[in-house]
Formats: sequence, structure tokens, C-alpha cells
Amino acid sequence: MAAVISVPRRAYPAPSKLFSSSPRRPPRRPASTRGPGLRCSSSWPTGNDIGREERKRSFDLKKCALSVALAFGLVTGVPQLDFPAYASPSGPVLPNLSVLISGPPIKDPGALLRYALPIDNKAIREVQKPLEDITESLKVAGVKALDSVERNVRQASRALKQGRTFIMASLAESKKAHGEELLNKLDIGLEELQLIVEERHRDAVALKQKELLNYVGGVEEDMVDGFPYEIPEEYKDMPLLKGRATVDMKVKVKDNANVQDCVFRIVLDGYNAPVTAGNFIDLVERHFYDGMEIQRADGFVVQTGDPEGPAEGFIDPSTEKVRTIPLELMVAGYKEPVYGQTLEELGLYKAQTKLPFNAFGTMAMARDEFENNSASSQVFWLLKESELTPSNSNILDGRYAVFGYVTENEDYLADLKVGDIIESIQVVSGLDNLVNPSYRIAG
Repeated sequence: MAAVISVPRRAYPAPSKLFSSSPRRPPRRPASTRGPGLRCSSSWPTGNDIGREERKRSFDLKKCALSVALAFGLVTGVPQLDFPAYASPSGPVLPNLSVLISGPPIKDPGALLRYALPIDNKAIREVQKPLEDITESLKVAGVKALDSVERNVRQASRALKQGRTFIMASLAESKKAHGEELLNKLDIGLEELQLIVEERHRDAVALKQKELLNYVGGVEEDMVDGFPYEIPEEYKDMPLLKGRATVDMKVKVKDNANVQDCVFRIVLDGYNAPVTAGNFIDLVERHFYDGMEIQRADGFVVQTGDPEGPAEGFIDPSTEKVRTIPLELMVAGYKEPVYGQTLEELGLYKAQTKLPFNAFGTMAMARDEFENNSASSQVFWLLKESELTPSNSNILDGRYAVFGYVTENEDYLADLKVGDIIESIQVVSGLDNLVNPSYRIAG
């Protein structure tokens, strides 16, 4: 029996219908730019397929119904937001997190991961922001968009030139050489992007933008000097991811004329969820998920991780009991996660989690509805647009532990169905950040 992703009974008149395990056709999303080497085998377009962009523009009754249901839940089931939040024990909210709290929600998984890093460097953020704004600039039709892109590029170049000394000073000593190398690549890449814009090659902009933002993210990671806090005593001996790791999940899709198989790249964030991400990586290294079916795909989430047999989670061979982990939430402005309680239970009604349910493909732990510390092996990926359930006002933020985002091929998650097979999940990078790995213990 799968663990339940649920909401309080008061939130919806018929929650069982919204979270039904019966399969239904997930809403489509527009195809995103995919990185080289991470492709989904697809037969787009087919005679019956009008394309992802056209579907996005079409009137989707399911999305409309979901939006109405969520709106009803927000009105009737969420505490009033005028309660004062508890003061942070670790000081005020970091200035660079303000972009997550004001303005339209950030939906790009890469941007969410960059802003979630435990750094405070205004200079690199001033390079990052105009590069991210290129996405909005490209929404203008035709080559007219390139005028706005050119302004973005010049702003980023100017910020890099003016702030380079401050950026270099913030690099961890052991990572300075690598950080400087990335800054040099970023400098050259900005010149190349400027040339692309001048030659009016609109189609080449997005790919170069992604490359440059990867450099920015790398520089920001090089500012993190070691792991920033101590894990609580009761959890310090569990498998812990002290940093970040990247995995590739290969799924064999059955009975779908449009998609045959797909590799989803997932970045796991151990800075903000070390216990949750460490538990998952440990299970990946045990090949726990290899050969397992997708067990839920209802248009709201894709879920797996319930093993065969009566147990609803991973049975640790060393104890012959289900291994469970605590609910783990990192609050913006805090220096370490809170454990065992939802933000509502803590009275943090206005608090913002550093890993919000904003992006399509947000990855989190499933758990029993009434037991916060019951998560074990069942994971889910959210299929939604953040406008339907805005960050800090929805039914999931602060209630379930987010620990990563799908960063490649996330739009294909909506094509998965119950019965599709996870052929393998493999760690691509970051395995050295895993401490206390129980998979190495005999038995």
C-alpha cells in the first residue's frame, strides 16, 4: 500500500477524488530545452498530436477544475496569514532570498537550486539575475526579443566586470582555482552570447544562456566552504548527503506511442535536506528502485518507492525493520533545518521554505498523513504549475520534505503511467558527499 500524499480533511470537500490513485491523463506541458546527451526517445509529432505548445494554449478542463479545487482549499483550509511568524533563531532572512518571496514565483529548477545555496554574495546574484531574465525576454515574438536580450547580456557583463573581485574573495580557499576557471569561461561565454545576439541568431540564445547559468551555479557552489551546520545528534549517524548530488533515472515507458523511454536528470540538495537526500542516495546505491514500477500517476504527482510485500518502505537488513526518516524542512533565514514538525505546527504561517514546490518535477518524500516522521522510501514528483498553488500558500510547502528537482526532461514526467518501469537510477556526481552510507555494510 502506497504512502499517502494528503491534505487536511478540511482543505477540500472531496480530497479523495483529487488524490485518487486511479489513472487519468496528465496535463501536458510545453517541451523545454533539453541538454545534450539526455534525450527522451519520442515520435513527436504524431497524427493525433497537436504539439505541447498548442496544448498549453488550449483550454484544459482538468487544469481548470484543479485550479478551482485548490482555490477553494486555500480559502477554507489554510490558516490566516496575519499571524506573526516566529523569529528565526539564526538571524534575518538572507537578502538574496528576497527574489523567492516577492514577485512572480520562480519555476525554473536551476534557479531554485542556485538561490537555495547557503551563500550571501550580492555580486554574483547581480550577474545571475539578468541572465535568468533572458527567459522572459525571449517570450517576445521574433527577433525583437533580441533587443531585450542584448540589454540582459550587457547588464550581466557589466556586473561581472564590476563585481569580479568581490566574487573571487567569496570563493572557498580550496575551490578558488576552479571558481576562477568558471569565471573565465563565463566572461568568454558572455562575449559569445553578445555576438549571437548581434548576428540575430535567436534560436541559439537559450542554449548559450543555459551554459552560462551553469557556470554561475558552479561559481556559487564554489563559495560554499564545507558543510554549513551540524546535524542533530539523533540523526547524525544516518546516511547523510552533505552537499549536492546528481542522478539519472532511466524509465521504460509502456503503451505510449509518443514516448518509449526517457532519462530524467535530478539534482538532490543535501545542503537543505541532508537526511532526506542521504536516505535516497543510499537506497539508489542499493539499487532499491531499479526495476520498480511507477505506482501512481494521476496528473497531480508521479510516485514510486513502495516495495513488494506488506511493508510500505525500505526494510533495513541490519535491523529487519522499516527505516524511517524525519520530516526535514529548511526555512528561509534559518541556518539549519527543522525536524519532525510542519511549518503550520511550528506556527510559521508566513515562512518560506528554501526548497519550495514551485517547479514542475519538484521531488519530495511521501509519508503517512498523520505521522510526520514516517517517510521511508516512497518518493513523488509534483506535476503542476506554481500559479495553481503559489509558494507559501499551497497545500504542500512546509508539509512535505522537498530534496531535489528534475532538471532535464522534466516535461516528460506527465507522460508516465502506472506500470512504467524504472530501469535504473545511477549517481552521476556527488557520491563523495554521502556520509554514513549503509549500503556498504554487509547484509
